[in-house]
Amino acid sequence: MFPQLLFFTSLLLINAYFFRFAVAQTCPPPPTCPPISPPPRPTRTVSYVRPRPPLYNPSLRLLPRQPKNNPGPLANRARILAITQELKRNITFDPQGYTRTWVGNNYCLFKGFLCDTVPDRNITGLAGLSGLRYFYEIDLSNNKFLGGFPSNVLGATNLTFVDLRFNKYLGSVPRSLFNFDTDVLFINNNVFSQIIPSNFGNTPALYLTLANNNFTGTIPRSIGAAWPTMTEVLFLGNKLSGCLPFEIGYLNRTTVFDVGSNRLTGPIPQSFGCMARLQLLNMAHNSFYGPIPEVLCRLPNAFNFTLSNNYFTQVGPQCRRLIRLRRLNVNRNCIMGLPFQRSAADCESFFAKPRTCARESTFSIIPCSLPAASLRTRTVSQEDEVPPAPRSYNALVKPPH
Repeated sequence: MFPQLLFFTSLLLINAYFFRFAVAQTCPPPPTCPPISPPPRPTRTVSYVRPRPPLYNPSLRLLPRQPKNNPGPLANRARILAITQELKRNITFDPQGYTRTWVGNNYCLFKGFLCDTVPDRNITGLAGLSGLRYFYEIDLSNNKFLGGFPSNVLGATNLTFVDLRFNKYLGSVPRSLFNFDTDVLFINNNVFSQIIPSNFGNTPALYLTLANNNFTGTIPRSIGAAWPTMTEVLFLGNKLSGCLPFEIGYLNRTTVFDVGSNRLTGPIPQSFGCMARLQLLNMAHNSFYGPIPEVLCRLPNAFNFTLSNNYFTQVGPQCRRLIRLRRLNVNRNCIMGLPFQRSAADCESFFAKPRTCARESTFSIIPCSLPAASLRTRTVSQEDEVPPAPRSYNALVKPPH
């Protein structure tokens, strides 16, 4: 009996020793997974000179515009007079009597001609398109122009403002349009169709409206390359489809982003939380679904986010706060517990069909350090801020004749 008791006692002491030894040892830490880095920021495949070089030497003291009846020396007088007389001989119908005024040596008095100072020569000249050196704005809006895109416009290399809206241009837009160096590009309210060219992100335009056309296909992934300049962009009222590329989140200087009234679908990429200056967002009247990301509702400048008439299913506390402030509209979705939602039958019918997107793994990418204001609860009230005044929406109003 005694030897057995001694044996068990020794066994207990040995086990206790090894237990204390095992506890005393530090286990190696588990291997850590390397952080997942977002793809590099997209870049344009063309380059632009910024700031723009001046059209003429700023130190030059420009000659004031001279009166038409006494303009002083005229640039290219002999050449312009010869061309005018040749044109006059070939005009057979002139109900407005333009050619009757094309007499004498002062072409500034000719009806239909406009004179101004030629900056680099500092004399009066014809304000025409010859050479296009000082031709920096073109407005062809609100006419009845037909046919394809007027590609000859892109031959004027100094244009900073291009307005082709409210015409009947149709067909595709050329790739060269988005390699064209301009600050404002309005091509809305035409009949343009087919896909948006894949080099869309090359555009340096600050204000860009493609609204109310018949564009199809997806928003090009290259859009993220426009981050240095793109301020307002309107895609609304087209037939765009597919899911949103996460590259939109690189547009950290964009204040207005509108894709309303298209055929888009899928969830909102988490990368939208990087659009730190976003004030107005319109995604209404599409087929977006899933939870509305909290990172979107934490954006520091959120003022008017319209996500109505979709199939979103969930909102978090930050989004609910924006709803209470009337800065976020989620009417006619599938969010339980909120008023003015779709019927259960409508939502069930939508989700009965499989819903997938290409590149689904990219929807969780956040390619930035989130804005500081997005990491805390907003404390401002609706009355504390002045409503933003976007510029591009004015382009959707048909100008008077």
